[in-house]
Amino acid sequence: MTPILQKLVWADAYRRARLLLRFADVEADGGRDLVRAAESTSDVRLRRLFLRHAQDERRHAELFRARALHLLRGGAAKAGAMPPLWLAPGERGLDDLRVESERDGALLAFLHLSEKSAARDFARYAAALEADPGTRGVFERILRDESFHMRYTRQQLIRIEPRRHLWILWRARLTRLWRLYLRFAGALGALFGGIVLTLQYFVILPPFAWLARRSARREPDGWRPVPAERAGGLERQY
Repeated sequence: MTPILQKLVWADAYRRARLLLRFADVEADGGRDLVRAAESTSDVRLRRLFLRHAQDERRHAELFRARALHLLRGGAAKAGAMPPLWLAPGERGLDDLRVESERDGALLAFLHLSEKSAARDFARYAAALEADPGTRGVFERILRDESFHMRYTRQQLIRIEPRRHLWILWRARLTRLWRLYLRFAGALGALFGGIVLTLQYFVILPPFAWLARRSARREPDGWRPVPAERAGGLERQY
């Protein structure tokens, strides 16, 4: 996204607060996933690092939430609708990854790519928040932790899988791309579905409604009158 568009997304204080609250939920969810990962691994060093990472995610959630509430208490006026998530994606945690069933190498590769993507996005947001030094400071503070997360996940992946770490990283990249495609396809399908339903409601249904009203004016009781000769035949039949 261009810097100009980033500034437009973050310009409104109320929308900024809503985005920060969304990031807080994602960080908190990621922290819970990391606790489960620490409980699942048999590697003592990884367990310690995952628990530290989980504590960082919990602190990030608190920082985002506190800053959002500060903006709202400061009189951030309610504005327009929230931008689509892809305009300010932030960190997506583990993308509903089942950490209990993943091997340590695959989990580390996915974490490394997720943290790398989050660090890139957060740096862009910080650059777009020149007019809000408080929120910019939150992102800069979190970015220091993201650098450590990127570093330790790659180092531990190399330690655990010295020969296969590059392949595992590429497989994780392909998995993330596939999930991104599925999210995009779902959003596109919902958009086209809404367009089709709107066209049906405003283009196809009105002629049928007009014909129904016209028919109702002709036959107000909903019954078609039976000719007299047919009525007499029916009486003789019964």
